[in-house]
Amino acid sequence: MSGKTRLAMFVPFLSPIFLGMAPFFGKLAYQSGSDPFTVAAIRTVIAAAILWSLYFIFWRRYIFIYPAGLLGCVVIGTVNGIGSLMYYTGLNLMNASLAQLLNGMYIVFAVAIARLAGHQVTYRTMLRVGLALVALLMLTGASAASINWLGVGLMLGNALLFAGTMLLSQRVLFEMPAQTVTLYVLTTMAVIVVMARVAYGISGPAWVLSSSAMWAIIALGASTALARLTMFMGVKKLGGLQTALIAMTEIGVSLLLTLAFLGESLTSPQWIGVGFLAASILLMRTDENPQGVARDATSLPNMAGLTLFQQMAFDQAFGKNGVEVSPEELEAIRRMMGAAADQPPPARPTTSDELPTAPKAFDPMP
Repeated sequence: MSGKTRLAMFVPFLSPIFLGMAPFFGKLAYQSGSDPFTVAAIRTVIAAAILWSLYFIFWRRYIFIYPAGLLGCVVIGTVNGIGSLMYYTGLNLMNASLAQLLNGMYIVFAVAIARLAGHQVTYRTMLRVGLALVALLMLTGASAASINWLGVGLMLGNALLFAGTMLLSQRVLFEMPAQTVTLYVLTTMAVIVVMARVAYGISGPAWVLSSSAMWAIIALGASTALARLTMFMGVKKLGGLQTALIAMTEIGVSLLLTLAFLGESLTSPQWIGVGFLAASILLMRTDENPQGVARDATSLPNMAGLTLFQQMAFDQAFGKNGVEVSPEELEAIRRMMGAAADQPPPARPTTSDELPTAPKAFDPMP
């Protein structure tokens, strides 16, 4: 296994670290006087700005995107953006540790959605889901008098949308690099949450923030950018369901940060629920075949179409400026275009005069 392949396999395991930082930095911002919609809006704008800056400097080729791919990213970003508003509102209504434990229930929704979509779910995965459900009952029922049920509903709503984000992105990532998907999903999220914050600001608090709140939100924005990038790279490599299973380890990161630095605590029955959730995580193994991700994706409608022009667009995106297209990428593109394995790629015109009129792709780079 090459060093590049080993690195690609390791990246998905970084996602839970960055995802687990969200409740910690979010609570720090709340303690400094910020409100949930402001935190969600500014952190997403910062995350998108960080990515655009890095891409313009280092990854310009990943800015290219074709219209159908952009539409897919907009759908995913809208779903994720609405979920983030639910998450930060729910986080404001309960302890960060309990909020993140409830958010970990997205694995239940991910398995349910995958099963409805026709994916095979193993008995081990079903056992893990059962343990996670027991953990949910222990965490919320152990101290029902102090539980904010609106916060519980919001966190579970975000868990549902987050699970949908992972499984929807699997289809889009079959056709595009994870870097491109991350950029446009986060950009869409920024638009959605800023629109919500502006509407909320009609009667809500002003945008004025203390310096401590601003530093917390900047750290939150940086961790968000890294979390989404590593998450989508994981979905591309391992598939949506397996990445969701790995991402559950973010709960451990959140518990360590919130219990150590925010002074939060759980009751004894809730710690038993944590034990059930830990058992669910420890049962993790390769429940789906990474090599089967592409095969499953080919059974879905092809977003890019079956035209020569779209293949040329991919070649422009990944092959210009001296960047070589790997045999694996070329084969994936040819499968996406519906070409047979033994069929040579179609001949390309060599001059602009020979090019017929093609659908215009969206490329913000001149």
